[in-house]
Amino acid sequence: MAILPIIRFPHACLQQAAAPVDATSARTTELARDLLETMHAASGIGITACHVGMLLRLVVIDLPGGNGPQARANPEIIWQDTATATAEEGSVSMPGIHAPVTRPARVRVRYTGLDGLVVEEEAEGLLAACLQHEIDQINGIFWTRRLSPLRRDRAMKRYSRQARLNGADPDVS
Repeated sequence: MAILPIIRFPHACLQQAAAPVDATSARTTELARDLLETMHAASGIGITACHVGMLLRLVVIDLPGGNGPQARANPEIIWQDTATATAEEGSVSMPGIHAPVTRPARVRVRYTGLDGLVVEEEAEGLLAACLQHEIDQINGIFWTRRLSPLRRDRAMKRYSRQARLNGADPDVS
């Protein structure tokens, strides 16, 4: 296993749709392990291959108090609730920046496990928010696009200020 370098917003890989993966390939299994190690090193609870610069539809999630780490290949939302819930979100590609995001309270997701089995899963709470966040990412939708214009502007200003303090000056417009 290896800790992979995480790309930072506004890298192009964070704003492009990813390609399907072969869930049962040895390469996908190895990448899932590397993503898990990378996510843990970054103190995240979810990560995609896009976060490490690979445009592949692979998501790894490990929620506190959850069922342990899980990899989901080619996940898609097949149903979403009309009721909504708001939770703080952030990204390993934009460390230190968080904001409240409102999403459907419950979703049903279809994905392929690394064993090749197709699974449908209904989720609510933190798992629902995390799945939606990561599926958005593999669809090329960075989480800040789910913010109101005012909150997005504030988050981008904080990120820019933080980047300048760290010696970088990303173009986050």
